[in-house]
Order: sequence, then structure tokens, then C-alpha cells
Amino acid sequence: MTVHPHTRFELPDALNAGEPPEARGLSRDHVKLLVAEGSTVAHTRFDRIGEYLRPGDLLLVNTSGTLPAAVDSASITVHFSTALDDGTWVVELRDGGAPKLNGTAGDQVELPEGVLTLLAPYHPENNRLWIARPPVPDVLGYLQRHGRPITYNYVGKRWPLAAYQTVFAREPGSAEMPSAARPFSFELVSHLASQGVLIAPILLHCGVSSLESHEPPQPERYDVPAHTARLVNWVKANGGRVIAVGTTAVRAIESAAGDDGSVSPAHGWTDLVLSPCHPVRVVDGLVTGMHAPEASHLLLLESVVGDDTVQRAYDAALSEQYLWHEFGDSCLLLRDS
Repeated sequence: MTVHPHTRFELPDALNAGEPPEARGLSRDHVKLLVAEGSTVAHTRFDRIGEYLRPGDLLLVNTSGTLPAAVDSASITVHFSTALDDGTWVVELRDGGAPKLNGTAGDQVELPEGVLTLLAPYHPENNRLWIARPPVPDVLGYLQRHGRPITYNYVGKRWPLAAYQTVFAREPGSAEMPSAARPFSFELVSHLASQGVLIAPILLHCGVSSLESHEPPQPERYDVPAHTARLVNWVKANGGRVIAVGTTAVRAIESAAGDDGSVSPAHGWTDLVLSPCHPVRVVDGLVTGMHAPEASHLLLLESVVGDDTVQRAYDAALSEQYLWHEFGDSCLLLRDS
């Protein structure tokens, strides 16, 4: 059953961020920040996020690094989305910027160093994503030689891979940037630590995001290490708040949560889909970018802070001309205390 978010809005093209803030004369941490808690909405700048955090709060940050996951052939671009356990990959084929939906099993795409072979649709009901045999066994090395960051039509030009990395990136594996953490700078992280805000690592490798509209997120590989699980439980027991940086961090930590909200170390694949029908058990808020209309990510936001708060935040963001997508502005959404 398809579940649709309650949050409704229309996004003007002018609010699609087509370039990094650095190209607009801003540092990473000088993008706008909207803070929504219950019926209250405030507007500030991201480097002042510490004014809304308390000593003893815990930020969960995704340490996944962004891959140069797009490889161009003569006529087709291949987006390498997710590495599967048997060495095959989930891929998306794009033609002229749009998904190519007429592929069949056995089709081959000529790429540098060899061919990519389509084996079977990743989902039987559609041909957007395919399980494919890559040209070479070492795909991460291959992408470093031949790939570039995935981009969509709202981004006017190609930017280097460094523009798509967060300060927390440690383990390459995401097809697209876990972009909620992009506004953090090393200076801001140092400031928050000196303020008594705790920071703990978590891992979730993101697949392609182009299938956001109406479609649930795909299974993704994640890891909640033992020290992070212990720290989450300690913070919750001592009155602190657990604030996830990004929908990826929410999905990862909630995949490791028991029915009582306690967290245990966990790793593997998660197919967890959060929504108001399946609310969060652990997180008290999240830092997130601005998501497209009908994106499944909106359901996750609603599962954390409720429909009304998300709608109020998005109405305010539109009114104040916030910018959307991975190079855009940011939100801090907190449960009403």
C-alpha cells in the first residue's frame, strides 16, 4: 500500500538550489536555518544552530562518503546506486537526464573498460532500477577512474566531488550525498563540542534519490556501532535529546531500536519505512534539507515531529524563499517539548 505524506506544497523552480552555497559567496555553514518546534518557527543561520541545542544533546552523523556514481557512455548515463552482497549492483539508466524505462534483461551498455549487463529488474513492477553485472569487479576503484557525482537538471553545471562530501565522510559508499550534514563546518563542529553537544557516528549508504515521488526508500546498508548504541541509551536515560543529522541517520538508528526504544548494535540491510503510521522510537528531532513535493522523506519527517509541524515549517520556508535540495538551506525540526 502506497502512503502519501500529508504535507502539501508547490515548489517554484526559482527555489531549486542549482549551485553550492560557496558559489553564491557563502560558506557552508552560512546557509539559512529554519527551526520548528511545535507551533514555533524561527529563522536563523546554520552556524547558530548551537543556540537551539543543549549541553548533553546528541547529534547522530552519517559517516558515509559520496561516490562519483555516474558513468557516461556515448548515449546513456549509468547511476551506480547500491552494491549488493554477490558483487552485482543496483543501477539506474538515464537518457538525456530522464530515467530510461525500456530496458530488458540481457541488455548491455558499453562503458569504459567493458560492458554493464542488465540481469533483472530490481523491482518486478517497474523497470527504473536494475540488478546489473558491472564492467569490472572493483566498482569503487572503477568509479574513481571514470565516474562523476550524480546531478539532476536543476543543477546548472558539474561540480567536483569535494562539493558533495560532508565533513563527517569517512567510508565511501553513497550514490548521493547524505546532504543534511553538508552545512556543518569543522569550526562549527568544534564550537558545538565545546558547548557540550555530543556527536556520534552512524553509517547508512544512500542509494539514488531520483525515485522519491510517491515511492518508498529502497533497502540500504547501515551500521550502528556498539559505542553509538551505548551513547544513545545513556543520553536518553539522562534527559538529553537524540537529534539525527539527516533522514539517513534517522533510518539507521531506528532500525537498531527495540520496541521499548532502547538501541542495540546492528548492521546489515534495512528496509524500514517510517511514517506517521510507523513513528520513530528514538530520535527527538532531526537536521534536514528541504525535500521535494511528495517525497517519501516527508513521511519520515512527519513520523518525528507530526504533520502540522512539517506543514508549518514548509509553509514558512516557501514564504522566506528558502532554497531546496542538496545545495540548499536547512531545517532543525524538534519534537514539541
